[in-house]
Amino acid sequence: MKILSIDHISLSFGGLNVLSDVSFDVNQGEIFAIIGPNGAGKTSILNIISGFYRPEKGKVFFNGNDLTHMPADKRAALGMGRTFQNIALYHGMSVLDNIKLGAHYHLKTGLMSALWYWGAAHREEMELRKKIEEDIIDFLEIESIRNHPVSALAYGLQKRVELARALAMRPKVLLMDEPVAGMNAEETEDMARFILDIKEEYDTTIVLIEHDMKMIMDISDRVLVLNFGQALTHGTPKEVQKHPDVIEAYLGKKKAKTNRTAII
Repeated sequence: MKILSIDHISLSFGGLNVLSDVSFDVNQGEIFAIIGPNGAGKTSILNIISGFYRPEKGKVFFNGNDLTHMPADKRAALGMGRTFQNIALYHGMSVLDNIKLGAHYHLKTGLMSALWYWGAAHREEMELRKKIEEDIIDFLEIESIRNHPVSALAYGLQKRVELARALAMRPKVLLMDEPVAGMNAEETEDMARFILDIKEEYDTTIVLIEHDMKMIMDISDRVLVLNFGQALTHGTPKEVQKHPDVIEAYLGKKKAKTNRTAII
């Protein structure tokens, strides 16, 4: 069952074509990876899906609804969460407070109650805090740092906190832009495990961009390959890594003839 559809999307900046007639579907409950060389248009795809960019042509469908002209905040409220390549956290706030911000779309307290605070607003915040602490913080194994300021954390832990904040949004689709960029081998292994667990335990569909080919081939259900803004192919990891156009895009024509296993 399709949860997300990208229908003939095109995008350009200043006459430079960034995406040209790209189409694909994402099935509910799968890990769908988008790969390609630098400048292939991968992040632009995520920006279009999440509403930061508006395509010049084509449409975006979420659960069968056309979201092409819907702003980013409305898409988030419908169930689109996102993490970023460059960490987007409030460094002067604690881990817990950063995570709580992800759930603000689900708070129901009115303005007057929130201003008074010691009523429904206080109860709702305490319930939210309990849910986050018992669910997301335990799930991502960050209990020991929940009251630490984000600025004091190592890079790998900051990426985990950003993931926690996205999960607090209770997303139906989680968009992840290079979740293991800059991580060491142990941190990468942990993040891959969390992504698989999110799919299984939260029943969340995941669309991710990543340059770590080993991780992509290990955890993805299907893979889309972009090159110069165009879709080369898509399929299972095994199908994609053996596709001659993919090998050529990553290795170049001459090297591809002699080494067809380099991206496996």
